[in-house]
Amino acid sequence: MLMGYLGLFAAAFGAATLLPLQSEAVLVGLLLSGHYHLWLLLGIATLGNVLGSLVNWLLGRSVERFKARRWFPISAKQLEKARRHYSRWGHWTLLLSWMPIVGDPLTLVAGVMREPLWRFLLLVTLAKGVRYGVLAALTLQWVLIPS
Repeated sequence: MLMGYLGLFAAAFGAATLLPLQSEAVLVGLLLSGHYHLWLLLGIATLGNVLGSLVNWLLGRSVERFKARRWFPISAKQLEKARRHYSRWGHWTLLLSWMPIVGDPLTLVAGVMREPLWRFLLLVTLAKGVRYGVLAALTLQWVLIPS
């Protein structure tokens, strides 16, 4: 059972970075197996995903020192565009950090924009915890519906 929890943590952590992993599939599989505790699964998935997002935030905090390098993947124009969007919508955009494709870059931009760590962690934990909770509720509802 420990390997299942560790696997979920690793998938959730990796999925929050720019790696193409699917922590939702791992969570659903473990839930459907019936061998794991719901609240522990939700806590581990959320913790792993938030810590992965924290890596993005930390990268964002240090990314600007590399922007003049030739290998840097983001142009100055793209970086400025991201700043404008974040300045316009602010820290509330972090409530969308659970979304595929958009969420990971949002957490990186929050680091670039020097979002305070306490507010970053609060909003990202809320967003990602609710996402896993809704997924678990839908999965369990689907399993418990009589056919």
